[in-house]
Amino acid sequence: MIQTIENQQTIKNPTSYTGIGLHTGNISTVTFKPALENTGIVFRRVDLPGKPEIPADLKHVLSLERGTNIGIKEAKVSTIEHVLAAIKGLEIDNIIVEVDGEELPVADGSSIEFVKALRKSKIVEQDAERKYLAITKPMSFSVPEHNVDVVVVPSESLKITFFIDFDHPNFKPQYTSMVSLRDEFEEGFASARTFCFVKDIKQLRTAGLIKGGSLDNAIVIGEDDMSDSEFQELKEIFGYKGELNMNEEKILNSKPLRYYNEFVRHKVVDLIGDLALLGLPLKGHILAARSGHKTNIELIKKIRKLYENDIIKAKYQKKPVRDVVFDNEAIKRILPHRYPFLLVDKITEFVAGETIVGVKNVSSNEPFFQGHFPGHPIMPGVLIVEAMAQTGGILILNECEDPKEYLAYFVSIDKVKFRKIVVPGDRLEFRMRFVKTKVGITVMEGKAYVDGDVVCEGIFKAKIIKK
Repeated sequence: MIQTIENQQTIKNPTSYTGIGLHTGNISTVTFKPALENTGIVFRRVDLPGKPEIPADLKHVLSLERGTNIGIKEAKVSTIEHVLAAIKGLEIDNIIVEVDGEELPVADGSSIEFVKALRKSKIVEQDAERKYLAITKPMSFSVPEHNVDVVVVPSESLKITFFIDFDHPNFKPQYTSMVSLRDEFEEGFASARTFCFVKDIKQLRTAGLIKGGSLDNAIVIGEDDMSDSEFQELKEIFGYKGELNMNEEKILNSKPLRYYNEFVRHKVVDLIGDLALLGLPLKGHILAARSGHKTNIELIKKIRKLYENDIIKAKYQKKPVRDVVFDNEAIKRILPHRYPFLLVDKITEFVAGETIVGVKNVSSNEPFFQGHFPGHPIMPGVLIVEAMAQTGGILILNECEDPKEYLAYFVSIDKVKFRKIVVPGDRLEFRMRFVKTKVGITVMEGKAYVDGDVVCEGIFKAKIIKK
């Protein structure tokens, strides 16, 4: 369920942070810039031709290998979760995140440096209302092979309860709970650093990862009775000149922990960052055991699927209407058609990427009745087909990031059959079903009904073209 409370926020002034990427080892600069209302979080690769943009959205997730990575075609940004956590932890809705490389800086392994940069730029309120996705019924998600369990229950705000344990002799189970993002994130979670086990270091480096990793941007948990040769090998891996040691807690070259349960608090930071990809701030209580980036994203996919209609309605429908997904005004925000050629009155059902149901109430005042069998008015079959095509166009245009920037051109309409005539007073219902996409062509099956009887059917093929 979508709720609106408070107004959206952005930042007042541009602000930057420069640092090394955890996995690439490359230096990059991230610059935060203000954005207009309803923009959301958008990454911009300023080092690439045309400065391509990548909205922070679930549909753009490319991989979850030791971090969250998104992209569109050749443009990619990686290890974005700590930056996203800072943005969402400060309740910023609209922002442009420019970066001059593929990977964002790791900073000290936490979100705090990005929080400081955003605070320095000042957070300002905007005029548009903030929309929330509110969990209305309990849901659960488990991955038994990874011992992961997640439950989400209704709550008046975002709350997170997290538990972790690892099959490792030097790691004790940890638990934490965040009951107020606004009151607790900055002081209680943003400084929690990423961590790994020393046994994973060689494996990660062999895989071409953590080239920028060091004891200054991660907490490394060691093994019992590590030999001098193992310490020397680690020094070589890290390019470390000084002394390498391990304290009583088995942490290498440990600086004081920032929280007694810093590891689990960092897991909360990662989850907050991943939740940004949902597209709307969440109201719900997440109870997670041993979840990581991969299972975080799977959870978000399940939430997104369950509330897809609510999310889409919030995007186009200005005011809620009972039993309607899109009213006529919302349809006009998606389709370019206008009177007298907009032939769909409302959308009553919608499952993104799957099915759609449109409705047209056929009035005796329709302009085409003046010349089409005026003594015995019959709706032209070609207009019934056009109405079905418009309904299907809404279905496939919603797969685009911004449907207003695209057009759906139908390249063929096959196997069309007209079963019954349509006359004034009839209520036409158009049911379109996605079949497949091949070589840029979307195929849909459609049927039009009056009082449950099929009046027209056909197979529609369309191509999406940018305006």
